[in-house]
Amino acid sequence: MDQLLNVLVFGILLGGIYGLVSIGLNLIFGVIRIVNFAQGELVMFGMYATYAAYTWWGISPYVSVFAVAPLIGLLGVAIQRLVIQPLQHESNMQIFATFGLLMLFQNLMLALTRGEALSVGGDIGAVTLDAGDLKISAVRLVTLVATTLITVGLHLFLSRTMAGKSIRAVTQDKRAARVMGINVEKTFLLTFGIGAALTGMAGALLTPIYSITPGVGGNFILAAFAVVVLGGLGSVWGAYLGGLIVGVVEALAGYYIDPVLRSAVWFLIFLIVLIVRPAGLLGQVGAEEVGFREQH
Repeated sequence: MDQLLNVLVFGILLGGIYGLVSIGLNLIFGVIRIVNFAQGELVMFGMYATYAAYTWWGISPYVSVFAVAPLIGLLGVAIQRLVIQPLQHESNMQIFATFGLLMLFQNLMLALTRGEALSVGGDIGAVTLDAGDLKISAVRLVTLVATTLITVGLHLFLSRTMAGKSIRAVTQDKRAARVMGINVEKTFLLTFGIGAALTGMAGALLTPIYSITPGVGGNFILAAFAVVVLGGLGSVWGAYLGGLIVGVVEALAGYYIDPVLRSAVWFLIFLIVLIVRPAGLLGQVGAEEVGFREQH
């Protein structure tokens, strides 16, 4: 029983990681309607930036996250302005362009680092909280708390601020938003920037947990796609809940079936949800919460 409880706790904490990475991906898709294959590379850049701050200046990842987030956010704005926006009438080409960015960013960092695995874990990553036989990773717990706060903050931003309401208006009806005087292009820039910043925060918070390599983003992007499909594309709370579910199911599969098959759970969930409930668990409700719904 104690072992099962440890597995469940591990799964919930793992789900917090998946949810954190998925929130930015979900926001970008919900507003701009583009699947960003380079989202994992934004995690990678966030991790490398955090590593640089830790190595050069001794800044803790939990402090540098506040500098890394706007830095990666600016990168997201540049991607939207220079790559995505010029292809706004070619949605298929936008997807191919993000895949091209994935390859470009990976190979760029491979050339710069020669593929060396870097880490800032050390004492930070080894801290555990013990409650009887229950062991909780402190850094994973921090990530789960951060994911919860970010989800709440993003929900409040989208529902209570003028910028957030502009994002919702553009999502619901771009033409009507233009008539109301909303600058759709600037709203897209803001959305991509926020989505990228959230992903950069994820990278910073994951740095004490994972080794950093040019391909580290691939460890999260596949799970993130499973999460957003499960929770509902465009649903902020769906990404949070979907992350927890995927994390718990993966942990249970690794414990009861075979650790090698843990990653296969992502694809199984992906396929089942697409067949049984394409809108996801919170696809409809989540869309109404933050104004994310399909345009007709």
